[in-house]
Amino acid sequence: MELNEKILHYLEKSGKVDTLVLAREFEEDHQKIVGAVKSLEALEMVTLEAVKSTKWGLTEEGQLVADQGSHEAILYRSIPDVGMPQAEIIKTVPNAKIGFSKAMSAGWIQLDKSGGAPQVKRKVDSITDTVQEHLNEIKKGIDNLPENVRNDYKKRKLLQAITVTSFLLSKGPQFSTTIKKLETDLTSEMLLSGAWKSMQFKPYNFDALGQPPESGHLHPLLKVRSEFREIFLEMGFAEMPTNAYVESSFWNFDALFQPQQHPARDAHDTFFISDPAKTTTFPMEYLERVKKVHSEGGYGSQGYRYAWKIEEAQKNLLRTHTTAVSARMLYKLAQQKEFTPQKYFSIDKVFRNETLDATHLAEFHQVEGVIADRGLGLADLITVFDTFFKRLGFDRLQFKPAYNPYTEPSMEIFAFHNGLGKWIEIGNSGVFRPELVLPMGLPADVNVIAWGLSLERPTMIKYGLNNIRDLVGPKVDLQMVQDNPLCRLDK
Repeated sequence: MELNEKILHYLEKSGKVDTLVLAREFEEDHQKIVGAVKSLEALEMVTLEAVKSTKWGLTEEGQLVADQGSHEAILYRSIPDVGMPQAEIIKTVPNAKIGFSKAMSAGWIQLDKSGGAPQVKRKVDSITDTVQEHLNEIKKGIDNLPENVRNDYKKRKLLQAITVTSFLLSKGPQFSTTIKKLETDLTSEMLLSGAWKSMQFKPYNFDALGQPPESGHLHPLLKVRSEFREIFLEMGFAEMPTNAYVESSFWNFDALFQPQQHPARDAHDTFFISDPAKTTTFPMEYLERVKKVHSEGGYGSQGYRYAWKIEEAQKNLLRTHTTAVSARMLYKLAQQKEFTPQKYFSIDKVFRNETLDATHLAEFHQVEGVIADRGLGLADLITVFDTFFKRLGFDRLQFKPAYNPYTEPSMEIFAFHNGLGKWIEIGNSGVFRPELVLPMGLPADVNVIAWGLSLERPTMIKYGLNNIRDLVGPKVDLQMVQDNPLCRLDK
């Protein structure tokens, strides 16, 4: 405010003034003066007229000459009284060629060739470095150089033309030497009391750039999730409802022919729920068939031969895989009067009591695909993989036999990652066992093929992240989320 009022007092005396003059008078930076007069213009206390002018300023090399001396003066001072070989001068003195030429033209030095190798000697006892003096004057804003001298310095790249934009100030309609604070907001209190009638309000600047609004940004996981979902939908899959995180042990383990003494059911691997601790509502006929195939066998299987307990099946937990949802959907499909082939997929969270490290989380996403149809086998599963994973950018696949309690045969899926230069495991797959699908009531000639993979691992690969904690959790760099492109063009 003090600077603004100084400008107003100066303007009252002069009538009109240029901002460059104000900067010199007040010994202030020109940009600071411009900022002050812009605020006065907003109050209609002054009017501004843009003025463009050209002035001469020092180049980077010119600044060096102004500080240390011209090339010719440096060369002159480098020559001892007895002289110096020309070859040594050219080798040791900076900018010796231009310095030698200018010093010779000025008559400061002479070249003696009488002794064999040319010797450079001083021709005068002292010199005046007029180039340095001229540049220092320019530096101070004093420009009295003759046109030919200025052009010579420009050719030597010591001077450059600089375009300066300044403003010519004159008094505005609200001119005053004192600044009255204007109101910026019309409040409900002003309206109710009528005080707004006697107040002066700051005019709106409709040409001013607004503050960019903070907006949300899609997390890399959501972007890759959308990519997976699009692939499934384009391949004709229907999305399964996966909004129930809490599941009973029956649907999470027993319906998938996973024995009750399996290590995955231990509290070290699974989060069990304390309230409500149990589920008591089940399709009882189906439950009895599941109990029988576990304890006695059936459908060509001898089962696990143990005393199956409903108390274990009733325990509630945070689902450890979305295959529990697949089991529910297949059971629902089996209740249809006439079987129709179906393709399902899901992408949602699962929970396991894992130790957190660079590649493991206790809460992560599982991507799952399930196909139920007559006569399906391993060849069909590999064919689907070829289509599905090519869409993800994995052209080279390998399969390794594996064991799962509810699939036989089972395969681990490996893809060659060009960026890492090695084969990496990207998923698990298999054909659901008869002990899983036949108790549901599906026809005997219907097979179900399925595969699953995590969402986090492919996202880390696609975005070049080595630690899963850089993707999920409190250590995520929000700037990374904001700066990532809306879509990736490397596919």
